Amino acid sequence: MSCHIPASARLALDALQATEPSLTLINLVAKPITLSSDTIPRLCQSCGSEGEGKADDLTHVEVGAATGQDRQPSSTGLQDDGNGNSTSQPPQGRDLNGTQVTVEIHPKEITPQLLKKLSFGKGPRRLPSLRGQDNKDFQTEAPRPPGGKDLHAYPWDKSSLKSMPVDLQQFEKLDAYALKVNVKNSVEELVKALLKQARTDLEKVRAIWMWICHHIEYDVVGYHNKSQLSTKPIDVLQTGKSICEGYAGLFEQMCSIAGIQCLKLSGYSKGYGYKIGQTFTGDSDHAWNAVYLDGRWHLLDSTWGSGTVDDSLTRFTFRYNEFYFLTHPALFINSHFPDNSNWQLLKPTLTLKDFEKNMLHKSNFYMLGLLTTHPETAVIQTVNGTASVSVDCRSATLFTFKLKGTDEHGLMTLKKHGMKLDIYPQKTGSHKLQIFAKPSKASEEVYNCVLEYIVECKSVDKAMYFPKDLHQPVGPSWFTERQGFLRPSHPDPIIHTNDGRCSVTFTLGKDINVLASLHSDDSSLTEDMRRRHIMQIRRGNQIELKIHLPHAGNFVLKIYAKKKSDPGNYDYIFNYLITCLNTEVKWPAFPQSYSKWAEDYEIVEPLSGLLPSNRNVQFKLKMHGIAKVLVQAENTYPLIQSRGYWEGTCNTSGCREVFVMVHENANHSFYSHVLKYEVETQ
Repeated sequence: MSCHIPASARLALDALQATEPSLTLINLVAKPITLSSDTIPRLCQSCGSEGEGKADDLTHVEVGAATGQDRQPSSTGLQDDGNGNSTSQPPQGRDLNGTQVTVEIHPKEITPQLLKKLSFGKGPRRLPSLRGQDNKDFQTEAPRPPGGKDLHAYPWDKSSLKSMPVDLQQFEKLDAYALKVNVKNSVEELVKALLKQARTDLEKVRAIWMWICHHIEYDVVGYHNKSQLSTKPIDVLQTGKSICEGYAGLFEQMCSIAGIQCLKLSGYSKGYGYKIGQTFTGDSDHAWNAVYLDGRWHLLDSTWGSGTVDDSLTRFTFRYNEFYFLTHPALFINSHFPDNSNWQLLKPTLTLKDFEKNMLHKSNFYMLGLLTTHPETAVIQTVNGTASVSVDCRSATLFTFKLKGTDEHGLMTLKKHGMKLDIYPQKTGSHKLQIFAKPSKASEEVYNCVLEYIVECKSVDKAMYFPKDLHQPVGPSWFTERQGFLRPSHPDPIIHTNDGRCSVTFTLGKDINVLASLHSDDSSLTEDMRRRHIMQIRRGNQIELKIHLPHAGNFVLKIYAKKKSDPGNYDYIFNYLITCLNTEVKWPAFPQSYSKWAEDYEIVEPLSGLLPSNRNVQFKLKMHGIAKVLVQAENTYPLIQSRGYWEGTCNTSGCREVFVMVHENANHSFYSHVLKYEVETQ
C-alpha cells in the first residue's frame, strides 16, 4: 500500500497592511505578513516522507509525515501540518474551540462482512494490563466492530472538534510527563513507564499519543529505500522513525498492552500530492487508528499529528498537531476515507465519489474556528467571468487570498463572522485559489492556508478591473472599527459615483489623526496633486472625506491613522474602491492647505482650487480663534466674521495665485498663509 503525506508551506508575500513609500508626507510602518500554504496529499509511487519545493512558484512547502501498511507501502503521505504554528510542546487551553459535546447515538446493526474484513479472530485475547503501576494480567475482549452507538451524525454539527468531551488543561501535567519518558528497550517497558501517571483509559491513550507524536519521526530514508524500512513496533521504537504503517502499528500495540481496544485502519487520504478533484483507485495509501473509549470508537492519526516533511522528502520536522487526536468523525472523513465504510463512524456514510468531490478543509480551517464554506465543492465554475467564495467562522478572523499567486483580481470583504470574496480571473482556464486566515489577535503576521479551490474560467469580465494599489481586504469591517473608525457612511467596499464626487464620513472612536490618499493606475497626476483631490473635515468626533475625482476610472481611497499622542508614523488601516464611468468628469483639485490650516477648519466656498480669471469670487470659511482674515490677490480683501464664518469677495483680475492669510493675534503684525488657490490663465 502507499501512504499520503500532508503538506504545509510558508512563503513571505507582500504585506497585507502595505506601506506607501511614495507618500512624501507619510512615513508608514510596514507590517509584512507570511502566508503558510498547505499542499494537499495524493498517492505517491513509493512509500516515503516529506518533500520541499514550490507551489505555483510561490510556496515553500513543508509536508507532514505519513506511514505505510502491513505490506510494504508504495508511497506515503503526511497530512498538512494543521496548526502550522504549533511546537512540540503540550497544548494549552480548553478543547480547541472551547466547547464540549455529547452526540446522540442512533443504534444500527453492523454487517457480518465487517468481521471477516477486519480479521479479528475468534474468542478473547489475553493482554498484559498496566493500570498505573499494577502489572496484573486481565482478559481483554477482542475489539468489537463499530455498531449503531458509535455513529455520529453527518454533516458536522459545529459544536466540537472532538468525538468526546476533552479538556486539554487537564492533560497538561500528563502531556509534560509523557514527553520526558525515554524508554527504548521494549514496547512493554515504554507503556509501563507512560502509564505511571495515567489512570483512566482516556489518559492512557493520551500519554501514548503524545509520546508517539513527539518521539517518532517520519522515515524519509525508508521512504526512498524500502530495504532500510521497517514498520514492526519494536523497530519503530528503537529506531525512532517509521512511515504511517509503523506509527499506526506501534500505537495499536501500545494500546493493547495498556488494555485499550485499538485497531489499525487503512484507506485513502488527501495528504501530500493530492490534487483537487482527483479520483482514488487501487490500494490504500494511508494508515491510522481507531481506539475504544467510554463505550464507543474514536479516530486518530498519530502520523499527521507528529510533524511535517519538506517537499523533496528528505527532512522531517516535528510540528505537533492536536487536531488529529480523537477527531470528530464528520471532520475526519474530510481527509481520511477508510477501506471499510463502517469505520467512517458516520450516519449516513459517504461514498467514495462524495469523498473525491467534497472540499478539503485543512486542519487549520477548524483549529482557527472556521465553520463552513460556500461553495462546498472544490472545483468552481465562473458565471459571466466571476465566482464567489464565502467563509463563516465563530469569531473575528483576518483573511487574505491568492488567485494564481496574486490578489489583484478579486475583492475580499471581512464580515463579523467570516468573509466574502468575489474573484474575476483575467484569463480563461484553470486557476488555483488559496484562502489564508489568522486569528484577529494573533501576535505574529502568519496567515495559514485554510482552503484551496480550482476555478474554471470560461469567459473573462474585462470591465472588472482593479487598480494595482488596491489592497485586500477592501472596505470597512470589524477590523476598522477596532482601529477607531465607527459608523461608516459607506459600509460597502465599492463606492460608485456618477458625477465624480463623493463624501465618506466616520465617527472616530479613538483620539486619532487621519490621513487619506487617492490612487489610480491611469492618472498622470503627481502624488501631491492626487492627495489634493481629497478634503478632510473634522467636526468633533466626526470626520468627513470629500473626494473630487480628476477623471473617470477606478480609484483607490487609502486611509491611514495614528494616535494623536504618537509622534511616529501613520499606519495603513483600509481602503475603498471608487468607480466612475462618466467620461465627462474632470474635477480640479481642492486648494492647497498649509500647516496653520487646522483639521476642524472648513471651506464652504470656493471648493475648487482653480479660480476663474477676472471674476469676483465669493469666500466663506469656517475658522475659529482667528483675529483677522485676508484674501490676497492683485489686491488684498478682508473677510468679515459673521455667525462663526469669515465671508467676503475677492477679484481675481491680474493675478495667477490667491492666498488666504490669517492674523491669529491682534497684538501681532504678521499673517500666516493657510490656503492657496490657482487662477485660470486667460
